[in-house]
Amino acid sequence: MSTSSLLTSLFEYKAWANQELLVGVRDIDAEAHPKMHKLAIRLLNHTHVVDRIFAAHLIGEAHDYTASNTPDTPTLGELAERVRASDAWYIDYIASLTAPQLAESIAFTFTDGQQGRMSREEILAHLITHGGYHRGMIGRMLSELKLKPPRDVFTGYLHHIEIERRRLP
Repeated sequence: MSTSSLLTSLFEYKAWANQELLVGVRDIDAEAHPKMHKLAIRLLNHTHVVDRIFAAHLIGEAHDYTASNTPDTPTLGELAERVRASDAWYIDYIASLTAPQLAESIAFTFTDGQQGRMSREEILAHLITHGGYHRGMIGRMLSELKLKPPRDVFTGYLHHIEIERRRLP
């Protein structure tokens, strides 16, 4: 599997896992558990904001974010639409990259004003691990509320989309 096809698979997995998690967060009773419901949305929103900040860095454009989360908390429906669009953007973006572009170093400024430099490939890897970390946190919250967290694993995704992988030769 080439780097770009692996990155494509990882971002398709990320999109799948995000959708599974959005369903799980929808199941949190906001009246019974308002703090947990809001925290889950805030964590998802943080991940989305970081994705959008790095999207701007990747294409050399400015962004309007001054922090790694927004002051206001979006509704789950609003956030779900934004996450879907962002995930689709990344899948399309990766498909357009060449190996030299993946290796290209990008200079940027973090929201705290500190300077940074990473290759495109490193930025993309960061987004995969960052999203997984926060999805895991939310999955733990779902478990604490006695809700079933989604199976957020790459192997689960691969076997879900390619059921033939379950069959032995």
